[in-house]
Amino acid sequence: MLTFLESKSQWAIGAFRIVVGFMFFCHGASTLLAWPVAPHGGATAELGAWPSWWAGAIQLIGGFLVMVGFQTRWAALIGSGSMAVAYFWKHQADGLLPIQNDGESSALYCWALFLIVFVGAGRLAVDNVVSRRTADQRTAEARVAEPERV
Repeated sequence: MLTFLESKSQWAIGAFRIVVGFMFFCHGASTLLAWPVAPHGGATAELGAWPSWWAGAIQLIGGFLVMVGFQTRWAALIGSGSMAVAYFWKHQADGLLPIQNDGESSALYCWALFLIVFVGAGRLAVDNVVSRRTADQRTAEARVAEPERV
């Protein structure tokens, strides 16, 4: 049973990354575009407004990058950091625990994205296609640079 689960772990990581990225993307889309629903306050963030517009931009762009698996580790690291900042700036003063201060989503996004930084993109990621192409290109270049052996 464990061997079977281990053989499928990269697929599970990929599914986890896609779901977390999509939810993070939706959070940013709500903040900036009022899609799929209007943000909590009812109004979208004004262009360049600190910190709401910048947080929304990180969520929108970072969430998309994590979802499709492109530059996954960097996008997840920046997203995780932004959620840590959101938690400590906005929520921590209202109570010690996330359940006390309405910081559950910030804390969960922070740790979920932080996990992705370390485990990588898993399957179904653009990063895999890019790294495969880069490896194929390096192999082809090495063959060209290698002299023929007689």
